[in-house]
Amino acid sequence: MSEVLNIFTDTIKDLASESGFANLSLANIIMILVSFLFMYLAIGRGFEPLLLLPIAFGMLLTNLPLTLMYTPELFSDPTNIDYGKILHEGGLLDILYLGVKLQLFPPLIFLGIGAMTDFAPLISNPKSFLLGAAAQAGIFLTFIGAAALKFTPAEAASIAIIGGADGPTSIFVSSKLLGGDASISTGTIALAAYTYMALVPIIQPPIMKALTTKKERCVVMETLRPVSKTEKIIFPIAVTVIISLIVPSAAPLVGMLMLGNLLKESGVCDRLVKTAQNELMNIITIFLGVTVGATTTADKIINVEFIKVLLLGVTAFMIGTAAGVLFGKLMYIFSGGKVNPLIGSAGVSAVPMAARVSQKVGAKEDPTNFLLMHAMGPNVAGVIGSAVAAGVLLSVVK
Repeated sequence: MSEVLNIFTDTIKDLASESGFANLSLANIIMILVSFLFMYLAIGRGFEPLLLLPIAFGMLLTNLPLTLMYTPELFSDPTNIDYGKILHEGGLLDILYLGVKLQLFPPLIFLGIGAMTDFAPLISNPKSFLLGAAAQAGIFLTFIGAAALKFTPAEAASIAIIGGADGPTSIFVSSKLLGGDASISTGTIALAAYTYMALVPIIQPPIMKALTTKKERCVVMETLRPVSKTEKIIFPIAVTVIISLIVPSAAPLVGMLMLGNLLKESGVCDRLVKTAQNELMNIITIFLGVTVGATTTADKIINVEFIKVLLLGVTAFMIGTAAGVLFGKLMYIFSGGKVNPLIGSAGVSAVPMAARVSQKVGAKEDPTNFLLMHAMGPNVAGVIGSAVAAGVLLSVVK
C-alpha cells in the first residue's frame, strides 16, 4: 500500500513540476497582463479590433510556459531559416508564422484591400499622388533618426515603416528584415503600428490645426470629375507596371493591391471579389494577427528598445501627417487657394480613417464643406506610397 502511495505521490510531484504554473516566471506574468490590456483596448475601446485582438491572443499563447507553440530560435537568422526543421519540429504558431516569413499573408491582405478600394478620387485628381508621397517623409526621416540612435539598419527600417500607418506593410517589412536576435520583433512593430492607427483621430487634428489657418481650413474644393470604367480598369494595370519597374521590391504588395482592385473594377469577377473582400481577408487576418502576436515575447517588450519604438513610431506618424499638410499648403498657394491643405493629412495610409479626420476637422470650420471624397484621393495614394516606401527600404537594407 505504501509503495502505491509513493508512486502516486511521485507522479503528482512530477506533474506539478512539469506544469506551466511551476515554470511561470515574472516576465511571463507581466506579458500575460499586457496581453489582457491589449484585449481590453480591442474589445472595450474598439482599437483596431480585427487585428489587435488576434495579436493580443497570440501574445497570450506565446507567453504561457511550456506550450511550445512558438520557438523564436527557429527564426533567429532571417537569411538562413531551416524551413524543413520548422515543419517537423515547430509548434502550431511556428508553422503558421511561415506565412509571414515567406511574405504570403501581408500581400494577401493587400489583395483584399484592393478589392474594397475605390481609386476614383485619386484618378479624378492625380495631384493627390503628390500628397500621398509627401506623407511618406515621416518614414525616411525616422529611418535616419533610428539609425542615429544605434538601431541596426534592419531595425531602423522596421521602425520607420510605422510612419506609413499601414499595418500589413509594417509586418511585411519587419518580418523580412528582423531575426530572433534583433532587439525588437515583428509583433513589437505591429503593436505600435496598429495602436497609432487607432489613435489617428486623436493624433492628427492638433497637427492639422497648428499648421493651417482658418481661411485655409475653410476652402471649399471643386467637385471631382466623374471617372469612366475604362480609366478604372487601366489604372491598376498601369500602376502595377510602372511601380514594379521603378521599385521591384514593392511588386508583391502593389501587385496584389492592384489585382484586387482590377477584379473589382472589371465587373466580371463578382465571386472572386466577394471572396477577397470577405472569406480570404478574414482567414488571413486571423492567421496574421495570432502569429505576429506570438513574436511578442518578454525580451522584446520588457526593455528600453520597445519604448524607443513607440516614441519613434509616433514621431514618424506625426512627421508624415505634418509633411502632408505642409505640402497641401504649397498646393493651396500654387493653385490660387483652390486646394484645402487639410486633405494632405490623409496622405498617410490609414484608410479611410485619415480621410474622415480631414472631413471632420474641415466641417468644424464650415459645416457645409464636404472634404471626404477629396481626402480619399491622397488617402488611397498613401496606401500605394507606403508600399513603395517599403520597397525602397527593402532595397536599401539587405
